[in-house]
Amino acid sequence: MSSVDYAQIQHLLGSLLWAMGRVGGLFLVAPVFGDKVVPQRIRLGVMLILAFVLAPLAPTSIDLMSADGVATMVSQVLLGAAVGFVLKLVFEAVSFGGQLVGQSMSLGFAETVDPRGGGSSPVLSQFYLLMVTLLFLAMDGHLRLIALLADSFHTLPPGHAVIDANGLHAILLFAAHLFGGAVRVALPAMTSLLMVNIGFAAISRAAPSMNLFAVGFPITVTLGFVALWLSLRSVPGAFESLQNSAWTLMHELVGG
Repeated sequence: MSSVDYAQIQHLLGSLLWAMGRVGGLFLVAPVFGDKVVPQRIRLGVMLILAFVLAPLAPTSIDLMSADGVATMVSQVLLGAAVGFVLKLVFEAVSFGGQLVGQSMSLGFAETVDPRGGGSSPVLSQFYLLMVTLLFLAMDGHLRLIALLADSFHTLPPGHAVIDANGLHAILLFAAHLFGGAVRVALPAMTSLLMVNIGFAAISRAAPSMNLFAVGFPITVTLGFVALWLSLRSVPGAFESLQNSAWTLMHELVGG
């Protein structure tokens, strides 16, 4: 009877650990869930709740104390981290797009402390990032991510090979589109500001004595805010397109 009880305890503990490993890997990298602006206790509490909820979906007979058990735990963490990293690339692309807009309107020097990374980043970059974070939550992206984790235990149970060379290659190819996505986000505002700079170039040729450094900076900033306001309506579409590509890749990683 004691051996049966021990086997049941080992089975339940294994299911909880596999779910905790996959969820913990996601929380290490994924935006929103793993942001440092969220208190550590809240992140840990949400992670434990999700692990308990998803534990029944991760049954396995692998011995926890064996080499296979250690390899399985490492693979679960890597799978969760890979899924979170793909989604993080989308947010970083939008953030980089905001940085490009700030440099175009001569606000590249306007930086503030970034609570996520602990360093400093351009203000417009954080503004774009905050906006797409709210869009992500409004579009139920967090619920969709939890559903993806739940489905992953059916399509890719613990103990199976998780990320092979093809999966890593797909992630690297998706990371290569980071700059393309940033340009897509910033292109409307950058195009408008490019026309402004071309106009200043024409004025400098027509009136070389005019001090464009004194006159051009406030005009560039003012027109930059106008272009930024007009181009904000294109950001949700660009973010949705990047996000759809990310969801497709994440489903492929979990075998969906």
